[in-house]
Amino acid sequence: MSNKVTIYDTPMLDELEKGEWPSFISSFKRLRDDHPDERINSMVGGLLGQLEHSYETRMGWWKGGTVSVFGYGGGIIPRFSEVAEHFPESKEFHTVRIQPPAGNFYTADILNQLADDWEKHGSGLQTFHGQTGNIMFIGSTTAQMQPFFDKLNSYGFDLGGAGPCVRTAMACVGAARCEHSCTNEQGLMRHLVNEFQDDLHRPALPYKWKIKVSGCPNDCTNAIERADMAVIGIWRDDMKVDQAEVKAFVEAKGRDYVIDNVTDRCPSNAIKLNDDNTLEVNNKECVRCMHCINVMTKALAPGDDKGVTILIGGKRTLKIGDMMGTVVAPFLKVDTMEEIEYLVELTGEMIDFFAENALEHERTGEMIERIGLVNYLEGIGLELDPNMVSEPRQCSYVRMDGWDEEVKKWYDRKAEAATA
Repeated sequence: MSNKVTIYDTPMLDELEKGEWPSFISSFKRLRDDHPDERINSMVGGLLGQLEHSYETRMGWWKGGTVSVFGYGGGIIPRFSEVAEHFPESKEFHTVRIQPPAGNFYTADILNQLADDWEKHGSGLQTFHGQTGNIMFIGSTTAQMQPFFDKLNSYGFDLGGAGPCVRTAMACVGAARCEHSCTNEQGLMRHLVNEFQDDLHRPALPYKWKIKVSGCPNDCTNAIERADMAVIGIWRDDMKVDQAEVKAFVEAKGRDYVIDNVTDRCPSNAIKLNDDNTLEVNNKECVRCMHCINVMTKALAPGDDKGVTILIGGKRTLKIGDMMGTVVAPFLKVDTMEEIEYLVELTGEMIDFFAENALEHERTGEMIERIGLVNYLEGIGLELDPNMVSEPRQCSYVRMDGWDEEVKKWYDRKAEAATA
C-alpha cells in the first residue's frame, strides 16, 4: 500500500470483522491495503472512512444527481458524497447497472474481462447480482462512466434499469439445469427485455416496474414477493407419480419420515400415503407449492400440460408494506410465437396502465390496492376469473366444500349472458 493512502480510524467497522463469518469490511481493507493500483487503494480507503462516519452518525451521506452515458436516461446510480471535504477520496462513488445474460450464464473469460475492466475504470467492487438482477459495478467517478460503458458495450453488454422505469428482467436458470422447469424462462425473458428496452433505458413511469421469470412455483427469482409482474411456470394437469420410486423412497426413509416431511406438510392435504406405500394425490386440491416434489424428486414431478401463471403487484415495503403478487392470469400457454406475443402485449397493457394511473412513487400493487382489482383488470383487458387469488386456502373460516358448484354457476351465468 502506498504511503499516500489515508488510513481512517474505523473502530465500529472493525467490530464487524470479529466472529467466525466472513466480513465485507475485510474485503474492503484488502482492496485498500493490497491492491496494486494506488487509485483503488485511495478510493476504498475514503469509502471506509465515510462508512465509519455513517455508522457513528446513523446517517447516509450520499446524495443523487444526474450521471449517464450518451443515448441513455438511466442505468447509472449517482452517488455524490455530502461529506466530501472529510473524505475526498470517495467524493464520487457511482454505481453502474449492467443487464445480465438470461439465466445468469457466464464464461470464466467474460467474468475475468468484466473484473479487469472495472479495476481499470472503477473501485473493483462488484455484486453478482443486485435485487433487480443487474450486475452492479460499485464505485467510480463521472469521468469514467462513458469509457467503461463503451468498453462493455463493445463486447455485447448493455445498461440495466435505474429510476422510474421498467427495470432489468431476471430469469432463473430454468430448463438449462433444472428438472422442475415448466417453461422457457430465458426465451420469455429475452422477448420481454427486447420489447421494452426503450422503457428500460428512458425512465418515463411514475415509479419502478419489475419483471421476473421463474420456471416453476419454487420461484427461485423470488418474483412473487419482489416483482410487479411475476411470470411463474406451472402445470395444470395431474402431477406425475412414479409409484416404484415412491416405494423405494419409503423403504429408504421410513413411513414416519414420509408422513412427517411430505404428507403432513401439504398445505391443502392433497397427498396421502397409502398402506401399501403408494402415494395418492388429490390433484384438484393441489396448490402446486412444490414441497412434495422437492422432497421426493425421483418419485414426483410436474405434469405435462405446462404454461405460466401471471401475478401482479409484488413488492417490498413502501407506502403499504410488503405485498405478494395477485394472480391475474391463472394459466397461459407460451409454446408458440403467437402465445408469446400475447404475453408481451399483455405486459405492454400493464405497463401503459401503470404509466397512466399510478401516483408518483407508487408501485403497481399499491395502485391496485387504491383503485381496486376489478378496475385494474378492466383497464388491462382481462376478464374476472374465479382462480384470481392472492392466498389460496389460507383462511380457516372459509368453507370450500361447495366452491366447485359455485364456480359452475358462475360459468353458466357467463355463458347465458354471452348468448343473450
